[in-house]
Amino acid sequence: MPPATPLLALSLALSLSSSIHLAYAATAQVFAPPSRGPLVQSANYTSFSNNTLRDTRVVKGRVFDRVIQVWLENTDFETAASTPIFESLAEQGVLLTNYNSVTHPSEPNYIAAVGGDFFGAHDDNMYHIPSNISTIVDLLEDKDISWATYQENMAEDAYYGFNYAAPNYASPTSPAYPYYVRKHNPLVIFDAISQDKERRGRIRTFNDFANDVVNGTLPQWIFVTPNMVNDAHDTTIDFAASFLEYWLLPLLTDPRVNSPRTLVLLTFDENETFGKQNRVWSVLLGQAVPLKLRGTTDDTLYTHYSTLSTVQANWGLKSLGRQDTNATVSNVFSFVAEKTGYKNVEVPSPGIPRVPQFNLTGVVPGALTSAQFTPFSAPNLKAKGAGHGGVLIRPGLNEKLTVDKLPKPVNMLALNKTTPWQMSPRTTSGKNIIPCADANCA
Repeated sequence: MPPATPLLALSLALSLSSSIHLAYAATAQVFAPPSRGPLVQSANYTSFSNNTLRDTRVVKGRVFDRVIQVWLENTDFETAASTPIFESLAEQGVLLTNYNSVTHPSEPNYIAAVGGDFFGAHDDNMYHIPSNISTIVDLLEDKDISWATYQENMAEDAYYGFNYAAPNYASPTSPAYPYYVRKHNPLVIFDAISQDKERRGRIRTFNDFANDVVNGTLPQWIFVTPNMVNDAHDTTIDFAASFLEYWLLPLLTDPRVNSPRTLVLLTFDENETFGKQNRVWSVLLGQAVPLKLRGTTDDTLYTHYSTLSTVQANWGLKSLGRQDTNATVSNVFSFVAEKTGYKNVEVPSPGIPRVPQFNLTGVVPGALTSAQFTPFSAPNLKAKGAGHGGVLIRPGLNEKLTVDKLPKPVNMLALNKTTPWQMSPRTTSGKNIIPCADANCA
């Protein structure tokens, strides 16, 4: 009998995990598959897909040609690590034992992962960031690399609302459930994406995901957010494990998704216990992970900014000039760094005596806080990113308003009056007004 292929071996190993009986913790809900499978469109997702992407061109990367991020919610490292399906997944990839969220609560982490900073945000309110602020999308499009985000239970493509309650498919006699929340959809928060006619069509639903896979038009950079029960936010880690068994495991054995040069990052937005280091369980999966590394661990210090730097190193992209170029918190995933020639920083080290604390819950200055407001500043245009491509800036940005030239933080809530910067208000939950610099507003 010929030796099993890597994909077949993965399929056999993961099928064993599916037979594990999960002892559900006390929860008000019990997992129910929203569809017959991850590639079957479902009326439980409100709207069926009415289009497909046309992403058939592949821009070759140095290590991978597709990267898929799947984010879960609010779980301590130890909790996930002791759950059977997560243990099984770790055996099939590289477990990142020192991967850290960058702050609390949820929304700032999602913003940071695509924008290279959370701009002072310290809550889950409704923000929109002006269109002259760059994101990972700008870096990808600069090299003609396709991208999309897929949001489970989002009402429709490019939905802009704060949340969305759909019929409770697990309990049809119960009231509608707010499965979708905007705070977990980072691309819609940036005006440069959500207010752009072409780009916003790439803020897509899970039915779109099924359609794009079946039609062979899945893009190269993908951000996936399960709904509020399947990501463990409103439920338990065992509930999320059941979702992964239903959704992720079959996709890992499907070459239309997990092709030979696909990298999958399964991670969490933040830990649950705010009082300790904000370490979250994260694993690298997919056929792009070398066979010799599967079942191993990597204790390099990573953060959500590492997802940006890793993508930049892989495709030789420009950078955002923000925390994605801060070498202390943006190490490139080791096997990618090795193949691209990027030198990671050891943390701690003689020059860096301690590990940064990422469990901040207080207020820091930024454009997304009324308590210590400062305008959006220009990025560090001299920064050197992992892709060695310079710093990308969007049209309309005031390049002269650098961090060192920002005015002192202003407590807008205490001041309670209009300032010269309050030219393009950024609304939160409808109560607070977040002003931005007139030179830096769309």
